[in-house]
Amino acid sequence: MMLGETVILDTFAEAFPIWVSRIIITADTMEWAYTAAQEATGFATSKIYCPCEAGIEGVVHDTPDGRPGVSILISAEKKQMRSNVSDRISQCILPAPTASAFDGLPDAVDRFHTRMHYFGDGYEERCIVGGRNCWRIPVMEGEYIGEERYGTVKGIAGGNFLVMAADRLTALTAAEAGVRAIEPLPDVITGFAGGIVGSGSKVGCKNYRFPMPASTNHAWCPTLRGTIPDSEVPDGVNSIYEVVINGIGEDAVKTAMKAGIESAVEAGGVLNIGASNFGGKLGPHRFMLRELFSSE
Repeated sequence: MMLGETVILDTFAEAFPIWVSRIIITADTMEWAYTAAQEATGFATSKIYCPCEAGIEGVVHDTPDGRPGVSILISAEKKQMRSNVSDRISQCILPAPTASAFDGLPDAVDRFHTRMHYFGDGYEERCIVGGRNCWRIPVMEGEYIGEERYGTVKGIAGGNFLVMAADRLTALTAAEAGVRAIEPLPDVITGFAGGIVGSGSKVGCKNYRFPMPASTNHAWCPTLRGTIPDSEVPDGVNSIYEVVINGIGEDAVKTAMKAGIESAVEAGGVLNIGASNFGGKLGPHRFMLRELFSSE
């Protein structure tokens, strides 16, 4: 099918189940809230080698302590969620000037404790902030105040779409437009650098005997078109970027994919829109690209 002048390939994005926690980070200024959020979501692009997948979800206007706030989503296996949240709060949020951390999923049934108050070395005190049970920990700048109990819910990782163009600048500009359209949407993140992947991967490797969890997605490498039998790169395409989306629920991921694709196409010069999948070997969730626009 066509979306404007762009061909939407008849394919699907393959995603897999994951657990998600939301952390609300507040600070005296929005700049410091964002700075703490950026630190807390570092080294969290892909579960291939990173301890978790994480990203900034957006601005929070109604925060527990009434200060400027930013929410982040952390995606991980359920048994690893407590350690990932604890590590990122203790090493990235607590040390950040004026920052605090609060639970962004207070209604979640599944919950865990971070035990952050032990950092207070016995000088910590319980307190109530915005009706929430928190801890007040003395620190050099004054006090750190935050929650210790957090919720986690089932989510989806790996929703995606591929932006293809005749040159790198055109493809990247369109991918950037797609990410900008996703940024204000709730319940989703694009966790890679700037929300964009320049070196997509496939499961395992094809030409080496030693085990590799992932390797270059050769079928979508334009420079290999014409030299490998299984290239999927359309004619005229010389650069491809991938936008990967994690979210809470299929509807959130579908909405983000649709918004991102539409904005990427509107940027101009996009020859094709595709998606990464592994024939159903990676996960049970399939987001058919054409079905996103079936009602139009």
